[in-house]
Amino acid sequence: MKNRKVWFMLLFSFILIFAAACGGESGEPETPAETPNTEEPTTEEPKAEGWEPSEPIEVVAPGGAGGGWDTTARTVAQVLTEEELVSEGMPVVNKSGSGGAIGWSYVDGKQGDNHMLFVTSSPILLVPLNGGSELGHNDFEPIAGVIADFGAFVTNVDSPYQNINDVMEALKSDPSSITIAGDSSPGSMDHIQFIKAAKAAGVDITSIDYLPAGDIGGMTLVLGGDVDVYSTGLAEAAEQAKAGNVRVLAITSPEPLEGDVISEFQTLRQQGIEDEFINWRGFMAPKGMDPEAVKYYESAIESMYETALWQERRDNFGWKDNFMSSEEFGKFLDEQYTVYEALMEELGL
Repeated sequence: MKNRKVWFMLLFSFILIFAAACGGESGEPETPAETPNTEEPTTEEPKAEGWEPSEPIEVVAPGGAGGGWDTTARTVAQVLTEEELVSEGMPVVNKSGSGGAIGWSYVDGKQGDNHMLFVTSSPILLVPLNGGSELGHNDFEPIAGVIADFGAFVTNVDSPYQNINDVMEALKSDPSSITIAGDSSPGSMDHIQFIKAAKAAGVDITSIDYLPAGDIGGMTLVLGGDVDVYSTGLAEAAEQAKAGNVRVLAITSPEPLEGDVISEFQTLRQQGIEDEFINWRGFMAPKGMDPEAVKYYESAIESMYETALWQERRDNFGWKDNFMSSEEFGKFLDEQYTVYEALMEELGL
């Protein structure tokens, strides 16, 4: 009896063990006990890579309201802020005078400032060369080249000159017979863009009679028949040509342009003069700007070209995209300086 009782107990133990084993295979796996988290919770947001502005970015136009520098500065600032390509506002301030030198002096006093830009173009090279400023392009940090605009040479509709070669031939025959006017001073942009073309045409550039129009305005002089040729910008020439007031002798773009009226204008190259003059505009910054800040602005400007707002504004002004990175823009400035320096030396300026 006792042996029988022991046998039943052994059998019962075996059944319990077998049932436990089967239950472990068919049931849900056991969840291991959670290890307590001993780390302190963090609320810090992930940091963005690179530099970002922490205050409004002051944009300096070294000329008066409504001019090329002012228009470029305000247009770019508007697109960059409205398209949220920069994280802070971009108020534009005008620091006009001395062909840009007043503005450059103001920026020079902000060395190391990561929240300041200024718009620039050929005068940053020409004005120092003609003695109008001790500051030049090497005193600032290049950010990016932005747009290309072009020059134009116009004459009165009653003028005997039908194209630019008529003017160049007259200059070769009798330099004193033709007067060239521009709004800028000798050695500045309006003067140099014509001198450069004349040199390419084989004219003795030291004999050219150039008249700075000053407050009178070159367009007033050419419309009144007081000068033979007015060296100006494409936009002004197109406006007056459309009104039937002037004849456009040539434009300085490297190739023909598309658009209302301007598609009718012939380039210098189309008339056999191997020359061009690009009125480029770009942005620079105070010396000593953080390289990461330079990259930030360069990248923002490059992204701007893809926006519909920029394309609309650009086309309204007749500009052409002309992006150059900070490095490319710096090299371009050095190359242009060398070209202008040689011209100024030849002119004795």
